Amino acid sequence: MDDFDRFWQWANKPLDSGLAIPADIHHAVTSLPLEARRDRAKVNEAVRIVQETGHTALHRP
Repeated sequence: MDDFDRFWQWANKPLDSGLAIPADIHHAVTSLPLEARRDRAKVNEAVRIVQETGHTALHRP
């Protein structure tokens, strides 16, 4: 399971679920424009950048 799958599994979880994701994944994905969040390559790259640099280089338009 890659970061794209982990984010969307978390985002689509039932309300009573205790499923959580690391903050770096959440931050990386939510920093992307809405349309980019459905692109596996963009999501995985954004998470990689956040994990390597400790911050996001991504900006919302």
